[in-house]
Parts: sequence; C-alpha cells; structure tokens
Amino acid sequence: MICICCPIGCNLQVEKTPDGFAVTGNKCPRGEQYAIEEMTAPKRILTSTVKITGSSYPVISVKTSNPIPKEKIFAIMEIFSDIEVKAPIHVGDIIVKNIANTGVDIVATKTLPLLYQYP
Repeated sequence: MICICCPIGCNLQVEKTPDGFAVTGNKCPRGEQYAIEEMTAPKRILTSTVKITGSSYPVISVKTSNPIPKEKIFAIMEIFSDIEVKAPIHVGDIIVKNIANTGVDIVATKTLPLLYQYP
C-alpha cells in the first residue's frame, strides 16, 4: 500500500505475524502506524455538503473534524441528507456534534453570510 501520511508516499509492505503486523518500506513511524490502522480499523476524513437556508447558496461544504471509521461512512452520509442549517455559518462552526456516536464533529469548511433581505 502507499502511505498517505505525508507527501513522500512510501511504498509499504505489510505482513501478518503472530504478534500482529510487520511493516516495511516506511521512512518514518507514522507510516507503520498508518499501515497497521489500515489493516485493522481503517478511517477516513469525510467531506460533503449540507443544505443551508438564508444564504445565496443552496448548500455549504462540511467535513469531519477527525477521521471516522470507514464502515460508518454510508450511515453518516444518510444523516447528511437530513441536515439543514441556517445562515450565517462560519468556517469551523460545528454543524453536528458527535455524529453517529463516533466522537467526531461535522464542521463547516466555508463561511456563508446571511443573505441581505431588503425591507
């Protein structure tokens, strides 16, 4: 597998051993940790959009604040389809706290001001 922890992109070889996994090809300890996690409990940062009202745009971009278990991606995407927020929203605002009991928040990745309404 190719490590994605940094721009080097080390070619990792992972072998199952009686004590766990043996990782070679990594140039730093993060590569070993990444490979073992990919083999045992893969996680991903999830990016998407949710509906927003009161803005000149119909959706706002969001992401998970930390990686989530890969097997929860589809369940969380299902939750995203029901979320609707109101402007104004700022980068970093928490949209959903502890999504799907993962301990991870969904945060806004864009600032969208309230659409000015004429009296």
